[in-house]
Amino acid sequence: MFSKNAFTIQEQIIQLQDRGLEIHNVSLAKKYLANISYYRLGEYWYVMQENKEEHIFKPNSKFKDVIALYNFDAELRLLLFGVIEKIEISLRTKLIYHLSHEIDPWWFCNSEISIDRLQFSRTLAKIEEEITRARSKDVTIKNHFKKHKDDLRFPPAWKSLEQVSFGNLSKLYGNLKHTINAKDLIAAEFGAVNHTYLPSWLQSIAQIRNFCAHHSRLWNRNLPGTVKLLSNPPNAWINDKENIPKQHEFSRLYVHICLMRYLLNTIQPNNNFSTQLNELFKKYPNVDPNALGMKPQWQEEPLWKQ
Repeated sequence: MFSKNAFTIQEQIIQLQDRGLEIHNVSLAKKYLANISYYRLGEYWYVMQENKEEHIFKPNSKFKDVIALYNFDAELRLLLFGVIEKIEISLRTKLIYHLSHEIDPWWFCNSEISIDRLQFSRTLAKIEEEITRARSKDVTIKNHFKKHKDDLRFPPAWKSLEQVSFGNLSKLYGNLKHTINAKDLIAAEFGAVNHTYLPSWLQSIAQIRNFCAHHSRLWNRNLPGTVKLLSNPPNAWINDKENIPKQHEFSRLYVHICLMRYLLNTIQPNNNFSTQLNELFKKYPNVDPNALGMKPQWQEEPLWKQ
């Protein structure tokens, strides 16, 4: 039976010091712990412990380094969230445009163009929830239903899908039948050649987007899912074979940010993602890039060159 009582901030600090964590500015540490929970920070000091069961820290473990890791991770999430936003908007635009022309403006409601009917039903139910929420908040959706009271359908794709999450957009795309021309066309526009590769990229990015949106740790995290890599990408990629992530490394962030960069380069060729990421590592020199799976001299690869 769990029997521990809640600790005061002062007790938290004493416990950390007793376990070997160096805290040189106690008053500042109190301010951090008053605004960032003990267990949230614990995700960053866990690797500093040499005895994980007794929670004993390695020699020279410092509270200021914990905060540096925390701040690095927060800034990394903001950086990636901005990149993912551009990918999400581009995907939404391409889906709306190509499928509305190839099928009709209500293609996203058509189970006939889906591979998995059960997944289609689940995704459509979530889309309905998103549109229902928007009906009371979004002016475009509200006005559509007011103007077209007798039309019981969803608003057309160019209105409805603006309300749909990246996760559901990626599911819509991945579940399209391979005979739908737009599926390969969208993949080609993103530099993914055909429908074989892009769905796994979008799914992994959607998961990372959720981590960013919910302020969850990305540093030193094992990411769920996997991705399929092109053997011969048509656009700038990684030249050094040793720097191409292997399958056992797909749980680390590096391969996923490489794919984000690859997609972003098709959307905004003169982006500054590489510079921003490099500057972030320079700002926090104590952060170990290996915790993200970063490769040596990653910024020298064609993918990351400006």
